[in-house]
Order: sequence, then structure tokens, then C-alpha cells
Amino acid sequence: MSESQRPDDEDDNTGADEKPATEMRWRAVCAYVGTELHGWQAQPTKQAVQDYLEKRLEQIFGRPIHIQGSGRTDSGVHARAQVFHFDADWKHGAEKLARALATGLPPAIQVRGLRRAKPDFHARFSSTGKRYIYFIHRGVADPFEAPFCWSLGGRPLDVEAMRATARALVGQHDFRAFSAFGGVERRTTVRTLRRLDVLGRGQKLRIVAEADGFLYKMVRTLVGALVGVGLGKLKPEQVAVLLDSRKRTHLVVTAPAQGLFLWRVEYGKRVPRRLGLGTPP
Repeated sequence: MSESQRPDDEDDNTGADEKPATEMRWRAVCAYVGTELHGWQAQPTKQAVQDYLEKRLEQIFGRPIHIQGSGRTDSGVHARAQVFHFDADWKHGAEKLARALATGLPPAIQVRGLRRAKPDFHARFSSTGKRYIYFIHRGVADPFEAPFCWSLGGRPLDVEAMRATARALVGQHDFRAFSAFGGVERRTTVRTLRRLDVLGRGQKLRIVAEADGFLYKMVRTLVGALVGVGLGKLKPEQVAVLLDSRKRTHLVVTAPAQGLFLWRVEYGKRVPRRLGLGTPP
């Protein structure tokens, strides 16, 4: 997938859509396994999550229906609770619409919920934050887990150094050095990282990142930096210098897509940070 397709930019908040006065706004939540999908955003290949959902909605309503997601995930990234909205006139209740939408989707995409929304609800613009979880296996993951984590092959990993580095990154910063732009400038690269925790023990770790918004490939770059520290390829103070420099460097790798999950999208009042995680897959 080319950089120009920009699949992962969370905060390009321009061009809010307006719905016709006669149509209802619907809010839906879906989960997907990104392994064989071409990201969230519609693509010429017609194999992105948005493509499949819009195709099914067109079959239901007999006309094109555009959906708006809370943000865009890259090819290979998974989602536990992606939120999207659309406008359509439907008089048979949310439950029947949810069942109709779920029918005919690929097995990798599941509609987890659907309900009426307020007319001014917007899946992206109304969001107050997102939570991502990145899964790591310190050894070699078995074939059932390998598509959903980054296997490090048993290399020694200093988890405490990773945790100390993560704590220093929490807060409001300019995260330009931890993003990829492909020559496209954003209005601002300042984000408030509310949480960056390295959790777990033994062979399995997970990195939880929560912020008011994320830049293109920001989570995967943060994970790459933390793993670099854990493997001894980077020193914690180098990460601090990188943050202040606002310049991307080859020293930090972008973590593989398959370990990343969009875990939660927040709206309205924030919930306590430890609530709502559920049980990781």
C-alpha cells in the first residue's frame, strides 16, 4: 500500500458530512481481523473494511451508502471495536438492520452492534480518545497467535527499561518524530498521550497506548522505540532526545502491523483508564 493512500491518519478532521433531513443517523461498532484486509479506508482493490461494509449497505438500501469511521487503520492492523456511522432511512428497527448488515460480510469482519445516533454524532469528530493495544511474544508465537503479535525470537529484553521509557513519553508532546508523513504536512503534531504501559509477564507482553488522537503510524513507532530500548539497540535518553528533535530517524523501526489492535474508541466523558479493557485475545 502506498504512502499516498494515508490509511492510518487518525486526525485529518476536515469536511464533516451533512445528512439529508429525512434520513436517520446510525452508529455501528465492528471488529475485524486485518490480516487479509487492505486496511480500513476504501481502496481501488475493493478489499478494505470500508469497501465491504459499503457494498453490503448498498445491497440493503439499493443505493450507495457512505460510511465514516472513527479513524483509519493500516493494512494488517486489527480492530476489536471500530466505530462508524452512516445515514439511511430504515423503518424496521436497529436489530433487523444489524442482522441485515452482518449477513454477507466476509468472516474477517463482524458487526458487533448498531443503534440510532443523534443527528450531530460523528464517528471521528465526536471521539474524545482512542485506545490501542500492541501484542508482543518474547519467543516464537505458535501458528494460532503469530498473526496477532510481534514475535521477538527469544532475544533478551529489558522490560523495566521499556517501562521507564514509556513513562517518560506520557503527556502532551510534539510526536512528529514518532510518525510517518510521506511528505504530507499536518496542521499540528502535538498529541496528549494519556497512557503508555508495558504490561504482562513471561513470554507475552502487551503495550497499551491511549491518547486524544494518534498520528500516522504513531503507535507502531512508539512500540518500535520501546522494543529498541528493550533489546539494547536504543538508550532511554536517546528516545527523549528523539522526541525533542521532532525528526524521524532510522534508529527507530516501525513495529509490524499484525500486533496492533484498535481496542476502544471513547466518546463523551472519559472512563477510568483501567476500565473497559476486557480480556485480551
